[in-house]
Amino acid sequence: MTTVPQESSDSVRRRELASFLRSRRERIAPEQVGLPPGRRRRTPGLRREEVATLAAVGVTWYTWLEQARDIQVSAQVADAIARALMLDPNERVHLFTLAGVPDPNPYGECPGMSDQIRTMLEQLEPLPAYVANSRYDIIAYNRTYGRMIDDLDARPFEDRNIMWLAFTDPAWREALVDREEVVRTMAAKFRSAMAEHLAEPAWKSLLKRLQQASPEFCEAWDRHEVLQPETRSKRFLNPQVGLLTFDFTHLWLGPRQGSPRLITYTPVDDVTRGRLERLYGLCGPSSGAGRVLAAAGSS
Repeated sequence: MTTVPQESSDSVRRRELASFLRSRRERIAPEQVGLPPGRRRRTPGLRREEVATLAAVGVTWYTWLEQARDIQVSAQVADAIARALMLDPNERVHLFTLAGVPDPNPYGECPGMSDQIRTMLEQLEPLPAYVANSRYDIIAYNRTYGRMIDDLDARPFEDRNIMWLAFTDPAWREALVDREEVVRTMAAKFRSAMAEHLAEPAWKSLLKRLQQASPEFCEAWDRHEVLQPETRSKRFLNPQVGLLTFDFTHLWLGPRQGSPRLITYTPVDDVTRGRLERLYGLCGPSSGAGRVLAAAGSS
């Protein structure tokens, strides 16, 4: 009688991790991370060496990881892989569980994104409000903000970035009344914030993606202007209710400037206030305290 050896739990976990990484890699188009599409791709999505480059790990080491070899994965490397593969919050938790290491940046890298903050987003309605990081990823938002320009819920999570929308999306181009000045200052603030994140894959990927998609962004980026976040008025042309003019404020949710922040828009006049009430009336029922989006990378 032949005895079949039992597979260890570690071996099962490594195989599951390998399969999960392959599935997430194959769903990402090269253009999504700022890479050229190339020719003669035998498999869908990214190649292993491309993921390794984006995550700043060795190609051989990453290949072994997808081959379920018995190698160690640190929390920092798991974090880099999660960014490179653009994992959403549930996928990120799954990755760290399979890797057997604690997540150094839980809650989608937004330490202030607590239940209390999500409740605050909802209670601020009808005022538009959202949480963003310094890379302009929209981490969470309330219903009014979700409809202030178009239906943000309908967009894939990787496109829920204000820089990407402002430079590439037709609806946002129409909605930003003072668009030329807005995108110029946005690029300058992005450059200033990126100084602390020059080697991070998520920042480099967004930069490459914008440079490939928008000549206008390239022109603004090449000016090398830098600005810090500031409080000022903003105007939006909503297709359903018309011109909206706001003062806005931001509240840092971490211990320093550059942490994720809560941004709230307040009407500057009665006309905007009335139109905002109309817009809020068009929003659907609440789906909970603040819509929480994909893992958003570092602050």
